[in-house]
Amino acid sequence: MDKNDYIFGMRAVMEAIEAGKEIDKILVKKELQGALWQELSDAAREAGIVVQRVPVERINRVTRKNHQGVVAFLSAVTYYRLSDVVQGLYENGRTPFVVLLDGVTDVRNFGAIARTCECAGVDAIVLPAHGSVTVNADAVKTSAGALLTLPVCRERSIQEAVRYLHDSGFTVVAASEKSAKLYTEADYSVPVALVMGAEDTGVSAAVLRQCDEMVAIPMLGKIGSLNVSVAAGVMIYEVLRQRGGE
Repeated sequence: MDKNDYIFGMRAVMEAIEAGKEIDKILVKKELQGALWQELSDAAREAGIVVQRVPVERINRVTRKNHQGVVAFLSAVTYYRLSDVVQGLYENGRTPFVVLLDGVTDVRNFGAIARTCECAGVDAIVLPAHGSVTVNADAVKTSAGALLTLPVCRERSIQEAVRYLHDSGFTVVAASEKSAKLYTEADYSVPVALVMGAEDTGVSAAVLRQCDEMVAIPMLGKIGSLNVSVAAGVMIYEVLRQRGGE
């Protein structure tokens, strides 16, 4: 891990938060207590930064230096607010198209999806604050630099993002091999959000219940599903096809 991907020590992490650094998440030793930790916790919560309590061995795997039980992972991108992105798209007369990733954790898959999104003109990728990939230098490299230009929105949860998109006039379509409806049968000419699920479990049941439609990519072989980055590419380009390659 590149030393520029993280910072450690309570004071250093506090200063990074106060300076407005883009922090992906903070790992904190389970036993950590005290006034300074409480100050750090409050600052992280106010900034919307994910804090995870972990055994000290997990932090020692990142660095053996005097970390004081705190390590913060820096994001390689600046996060956007989904509401700002959507508002800007409508104001510019566009028909919005966003992709939501529900539990995707593999950096290579994420980078490949981001590259496809950028190439296809997707307006933004949406990630949940918890249980998602870390947007680090490896992700940027795998995306061939796409993550440096494609807006990435980090929301408190995918469910909350879906509710906002519904209120904003979007049709939300989830990819699920359990659906009898093919991905080519949905209408993508309207403002649309595609939801792609975790590599092992797919879109969560809670998010599926919120979606307007579930669609499937036909599987003719013996393997039951595609890699999520490949499935995302298939569906993203179907949206582009229906919209006339705009």
